[in-house]
Amino acid sequence: MIESGRPRLRRSFGYGRLVRLSPVILTVVIAGLAYATPPEMAFSRLLPAAPALAAAMWPVLPTVLLGTVCLLLMIGLSFVFPDLGTWWTCGGIVAVTVAAAYGSHVRLKRERTLFQVRLVADAAQQVVLRPLPHRFRNVEIESLYLAAAAEARIGGDFYEVVDTPYGVRMLIGDVRGKGLPAVGAAAAIVNAFRESAHGEASLADVARRLDASCARHNADHPPEAPMERFATALLVEVPRRGGRITIVNCGHPPPMIHTLKAVRILEPSLPSPLLSLAELIGGEYRADSFEFAPGELLLLYTDGIAETRARDGEFFPLTAWMRRQPPTPPRDLLTALHHDLLRHSRGSLDDDIAALAVRLHAR
Repeated sequence: MIESGRPRLRRSFGYGRLVRLSPVILTVVIAGLAYATPPEMAFSRLLPAAPALAAAMWPVLPTVLLGTVCLLLMIGLSFVFPDLGTWWTCGGIVAVTVAAAYGSHVRLKRERTLFQVRLVADAAQQVVLRPLPHRFRNVEIESLYLAAAAEARIGGDFYEVVDTPYGVRMLIGDVRGKGLPAVGAAAAIVNAFRESAHGEASLADVARRLDASCARHNADHPPEAPMERFATALLVEVPRRGGRITIVNCGHPPPMIHTLKAVRILEPSLPSPLLSLAELIGGEYRADSFEFAPGELLLLYTDGIAETRARDGEFFPLTAWMRRQPPTPPRDLLTALHHDLLRHSRGSLDDDIAALAVRLHAR
């Protein structure tokens, strides 16, 4: 499973060490300028900046020690240049060092809290988006998940794959909304799919079970906004014998099949209601079947991919992008998609993104 929310900045070990040592470098530079220039330029008055910078990256004790060094340097400079206004600058160093130590303490406390939140988010991800095997019998599958929020591990998009007596069944979807309410609704849908995929012979019946589960969750946890909480979803069944796949599309972006000659978009013959809205708007869940030959690549995705915008407002051209891709394994396809999405948006995602790439192998 490929997981990432933002492009990662690769820094060399030497560059990272240089950044951490920048408060010391700043202290040396200021002290050198204060000693080498006329006292009227008063570079020594910049010494309080060093402990202030240290508070952004150092623990409390090293920050205080640097402030003490700056204080001693200022006292030493006063013996060389008696008219520097030493006591005013020393007072500034002491005040800034105390404030910097407190700021460092608060920063470290928040970092520890953020670390605990990330642990909880990782645990939630294991429940909703558990790692998938790379292969279910003759079906090869890879997954991609990108959270729009910079510190998020999970959002309202979801997917799941289970091996059942009826074949490999897949689910991908998107809950309207963000944050914990969306995650709760996604968890309810995924858990219902894990059970019903094994017990229901018809994929349309599985969709009805998901709709009922989503409706119950909304009744138990009503949304704060006046609009109804719902989810789009796509259910796919790849039978053990292969040949034709079955799809139930509940208001979700249609999947694509990449062949050696073209890209086929698998549009539903009739629309099925969104999850949690079947009773409200009426309608039945209907299944369609499509040809899916060994070696072809099936892409399931959420609308965050097609709606990824560049800075000029242009949407990501997913269909054209698929047509440009050479025959490639599922993992390579999602790696390229991940890279090009981040390049298109310049690392600024507006919505959560999930995708499954599936390839059928001949037995």
